[in-house]
Amino acid sequence: MKTIGLIGGMSWESSAEYYRIINEEVKKRRGGLHSARCILYSVDFEEIEMCQSRGEWHKAAEILADAAQSLEAAGAECIVLCTNTMHKVADEIQAGMRIPLLHIADITAKQALAHNIKTIGLLGTRYTMEQDFYTSRLETQGLKVLTPEEGDRGIVNEVIYHELCLGEISNESRNQFKRMIQSLVEQGAEGIVLGCTEIGLLIKQEDSFVPLFDTTLIHAIGAVDYALSEVIK
Repeated sequence: MKTIGLIGGMSWESSAEYYRIINEEVKKRRGGLHSARCILYSVDFEEIEMCQSRGEWHKAAEILADAAQSLEAAGAECIVLCTNTMHKVADEIQAGMRIPLLHIADITAKQALAHNIKTIGLLGTRYTMEQDFYTSRLETQGLKVLTPEEGDRGIVNEVIYHELCLGEISNESRNQFKRMIQSLVEQGAEGIVLGCTEIGLLIKQEDSFVPLFDTTLIHAIGAVDYALSEVIK
């Protein structure tokens, strides 16, 4: 079993889900008392969010690259960045390491394509929905990406940062997300990417008539695939 290096804390609520899912999946596959070999480096999200809001992506990249290099030095054999948004600096993180960073968008795209989906709806932070570092990664693999209208993108972003990242779950927000999902489906989305690692805390498959691709779940299981040398081709 390879050792998984986790960069978490963005937010810690979703990082805890990564740890749970990874260990449950290893136990499911290996049985007995098996658990995952993993190392967690948890950053201070306040510091990262300030970099985001100020557009200081280079500074955020330095913080996360240092975390990744620390994990590699500690024995990690792959890196899992437990956030969608900060994959904006994935290339900078990878450049400072010899071990692979398992890109969340690549693993998610493969799952969507395995379901014969060509048009996907994307929910996430404004950065993830509006900048091309994430959408272009999905499009490169053959997916057409739809996002909510501008006003709804603002609602999604507000719920993520001011509710979900603080551990607050609201039925009103769930209903707003369900409305947006339905709107994306009406525009042609055959499935929905929950492109923020906290959204899966709010929205479940029963809230949608089309497949939901929970990036936290997909990414965590992808890490186990790699750790057990069952890499998805």
